[in-house]
Amino acid sequence: MAHVSWLSVALLACAVLAVIGAEWPRLSERLGLEARRKRQRARRKSQWQLVRGESEDQDLDAEDFAASVERDLEQLPTTTLDESDRFKR
Repeated sequence: MAHVSWLSVALLACAVLAVIGAEWPRLSERLGLEARRKRQRARRKSQWQLVRGESEDQDLDAEDFAASVERDLEQLPTTTLDESDRFKR
């Protein structure tokens, strides 16, 4: 490589910039800030452990939860809509 013209170097630089510009969305997914956050979150989540209670407590908790949901559903306000009201919206 004895002598390379400045035009060849400029065209090569433009080609490299064009490829980087075209591949930028894919590169930013893998190398960007969002990708780093996803990797950190995945690393943290891999260390999570499922904690289970005792079997007797689970039955009581499930019953309490079901009763709580039923109470909440009974306290919800209800409305009656006519068919004509549906189409007015």
